[in-house]
Amino acid sequence: MPHTDSIVALADLSRPAAFALLLWALPPAIQAAQSPTSQDTELLAASCLNCHAPASRAAQTPGSIPALGGQSAAVLKQRLQDFKTGKAADATVMPRLMRGYDDAQIAALAQWFGKDEK
Repeated sequence: MPHTDSIVALADLSRPAAFALLLWALPPAIQAAQSPTSQDTELLAASCLNCHAPASRAAQTPGSIPALGGQSAAVLKQRLQDFKTGKAADATVMPRLMRGYDDAQIAALAQWFGKDEK
């Protein structure tokens, strides 16, 4: 049973920290799958939607978190890889989050959100 202080500390986590904790706690089969199942991908994608609304979101304002829907899978995959490798200079929390994904998970997420490969 967790210590009360630990529970309070978890409740105080920011969204990105809570998401990172969720990734850490995912079953190893989901974390390191070479070919994630569609169910695994949907679980991972659901966590993305906490911050990234669907394409039907109201007009984007400069500096806001972008919607993922409606972009090509190839563009999304490259962007996610750039986050993971640190090549995205304009990123904030995404590089830290993407280090928790393997290449197969990144490809599956890009395809799941991409408009051209469904």
